[in-house]
Amino acid sequence: MKASRFHISTLKEAPGDAEIVSHRLMTRAGMIKRIAGGVYNYLPMGLRVIRKIEGIIREEMNRAGAIELLMPVVQPAELWMESGRWEQYGPELLRLKDRHGRDFIIQPTSEEVITDIARQEIRSYRQMPKNFYHIQTKFRDERRPRFGVMRGREFTMKDAYSFDRDHERALVSYQAMYDAYTRTFTRMGLEFRTVAADTGAIGGSASHEFQVIADTGEDAIAWCPESDFAANVELAEALPLVAARPPAGEAMVKTPTPGRAKCEDVAELLGLPLARTVKSLVLAVDRRNGQGAVTGAAIWLLLVRGDHDLNEVKAGKVPGLAGFRFASETEIIDTFGCAPGYLGPIGTRRPVTVVADRTVANMSDFVCGANENDFHYTGVNWGRDLAEPLVADIRNVVAGDPSPDGKGALAIQRGIEVGHVFYLGTKYSEAMGATFVDDDGKSKVIEMGCYGIGVTRLLGAAIEQNHDERGIIWPVPIAPFEVVIVPLGYRKSDAVREAADRIYADLVAAGADVLLDDRDERPGVMFAEWELIGVPLRVTVGERSLKEGQLELLERRGMVNTTAPLDEAAARVLARLRELTPAN
Repeated sequence: MKASRFHISTLKEAPGDAEIVSHRLMTRAGMIKRIAGGVYNYLPMGLRVIRKIEGIIREEMNRAGAIELLMPVVQPAELWMESGRWEQYGPELLRLKDRHGRDFIIQPTSEEVITDIARQEIRSYRQMPKNFYHIQTKFRDERRPRFGVMRGREFTMKDAYSFDRDHERALVSYQAMYDAYTRTFTRMGLEFRTVAADTGAIGGSASHEFQVIADTGEDAIAWCPESDFAANVELAEALPLVAARPPAGEAMVKTPTPGRAKCEDVAELLGLPLARTVKSLVLAVDRRNGQGAVTGAAIWLLLVRGDHDLNEVKAGKVPGLAGFRFASETEIIDTFGCAPGYLGPIGTRRPVTVVADRTVANMSDFVCGANENDFHYTGVNWGRDLAEPLVADIRNVVAGDPSPDGKGALAIQRGIEVGHVFYLGTKYSEAMGATFVDDDGKSKVIEMGCYGIGVTRLLGAAIEQNHDERGIIWPVPIAPFEVVIVPLGYRKSDAVREAADRIYADLVAAGADVLLDDRDERPGVMFAEWELIGVPLRVTVGERSLKEGQLELLERRGMVNTTAPLDEAAARVLARLRELTPAN
């Protein structure tokens, strides 16, 4: 490819709405152009990266035995009604009607459609295992699309779906996809972690996320440097930080704390460690009648240590708290007799269900709200001053917590989710009647798994992990071009043109993905553009170096500059590309 026949569209400044590095650099490098909120055109430079990513994904899916098909972007609502997600999914599901008034959706994912295919095509145990995948456009109507391709509304995703006879075989398929994902992201040259995760809106049981490590990541990952433990903070088990409850050593006292509504302020006033205080959070679970109308709400009080935060995913798994919401101020005042900031489990106006985090359940002589403005109780003890609570793991882990596997302490780092594998079981197949005849002649429900990779999201994640002050630094396997040849005076010097054409021809013949920048641009402009775009290797051909029979080779990562004899330049470039490319 020659630059004069390609489309290069770089910008000196990023648009004002570009909030994070990847959004700014993708826009400046001419990879994307916004057409609507969360919707982008992918320009030729960006599309080349997408095709590289898709190529690796396809190779690894095929290698794992998955079979490619293609499902439509627009799907009939009837299938989503069968699964129950028509009502459950929420406003992110873009719904529309055709000219006949029939309901359709723009797919955010394809569990319903693939299950419909399976129930029509798979009749016998002899047809399994099967794994179908496609790479297709998705749409989720995000309330606030932001961060460029990281949190867009329209995006490309690879989703795969496995079908098996029973639970044991389904887990074999799950492991095959887990292994395929590990190979996929390794081949892309990305640093990532595989973490245990919550199943979320997709449903199912077993679940792992593949997180690209980046300081700007939306997700927090808890991992143990001394072991293989890693989990999303939403799921990581928080062990009690107090091994056993000490005996009471203080009397309970109602203590004035004027204007101190936060645990940090109360601890400062009382001269106590923040870890001696207890934070109160009030949740509500709506009661409904047979017609679905709300008739009232059950109020729950959740307690975590003052220096800890509630984990809402864990809270939702406490029996009775599924579908909770945070209580309104009116509900709080009606139940506790005061506004938030001074709430506690002692002396509520109305009965509440108290749930204490494991650490709080083992605390003694702690501080909590007195349910009266400007007052807290000090010296509070379970059993003596208030009834024993329900105990559950309801907090986020923090750095330094003991690892759940008992092999060290946890560290926290940020990550960007780029892949997710789920074991679904019979969640969709049972709801939609996807059955088969087993070898005993009996009809059974198919076991399913689903496996997603955010194709376009990977562009942003890779850049968030690989950039510097000059621009993007692409790993070789997913770079728009592996090598760029920059001749200084291509149209003015026969020697430069001949040398550039020669190395270009040698690299093309060897199968390298190379671009020759034959434009009539100043050297500084070309250098800045290719450093911004992030091509891994640059070959500079200039009259001065040619007089010595040399070419300049620049490695984008680290801006490492070397020289090579003209006759050896292509071989040097090819050898370095091999060194920079992870093994298949």
